[in-house]
Amino acid sequence: MKVSAFTFIRNGEILGYPYIASIKSVLPLVDEFVINVGPSEDDTLKNIQAIGSDKIRIIESPWNENMQVSGYVYGQQKMIAQYSTTGDWAFYIEGDEVIHENDIPKIHSAMEKYLHDDRVEALTFDYLHFYGNKNTYIWSPSFYRREARIIKNSIRSYAPDGLFWVVLKSNKKGRYPYAAHTGATMYHYGWVRSEEQHNLKVKKVSKYWNSTATQNKIDYTQADAKTFKLFTGSHPKAIQSWLPVADALQKSDPNYQLTKKDKRNRLLLKLEDIFGWEL
Repeated sequence: MKVSAFTFIRNGEILGYPYIASIKSVLPLVDEFVINVGPSEDDTLKNIQAIGSDKIRIIESPWNENMQVSGYVYGQQKMIAQYSTTGDWAFYIEGDEVIHENDIPKIHSAMEKYLHDDRVEALTFDYLHFYGNKNTYIWSPSFYRREARIIKNSIRSYAPDGLFWVVLKSNKKGRYPYAAHTGATMYHYGWVRSEEQHNLKVKKVSKYWNSTATQNKIDYTQADAKTFKLFTGSHPKAIQSWLPVADALQKSDPNYQLTKKDKRNRLLLKLEDIFGWEL
């Protein structure tokens, strides 16, 4: 069994991505790691080269600055990397996602188990979305709690945007891949970067999502504290030196006014607790 990993990254430093930790967390699991590096205003490329692993293969790809269809450029850059992989499995990880070293045996075991099972096309992870600091994660229907990150290279798949895959069983109709669970967790740190970096990221990438950069600047205190959960586990070793110091749960503005979306999420969470659903 040959395992590939792949990702795409641009301006990883100035936009606050823990991309080096992300790459290093996956390297022990894979035989090759294809990294598609876009034109950057910082040392992203140089820092990836400095990792010094012979598993890493770097592609440099231009971005279509005129494409306004939401998410298309992200999907394009993701697939440039995926189409360059040669493994039986292709493990996609984003620059703010990290796997725990304790989960590597589970992930490898799942890939071995389902390699020749035609009913399984992809493998999913549970998600922890850290928010504001390393002690806090959000548990809310607004934040996806499970997602496919590993897919078989033997099926015909593509990404309409950077997040998910569509499998084509005919030339005209697509569907989500049939997936099994790895039993592992993906640690997502995109909401732990500084507010300044987060707002710069929104400004830099909004045009690729056909949105306005000036809308909804992030302020980590402006959120529903009912969705904040205390993290009591251990963070992956690869990310620990990157994490800002924190000793308590993320604070929420006591005067924060719940939005319609917040109220809806509270209702959904209550229904989940009563009926054991996942909405």
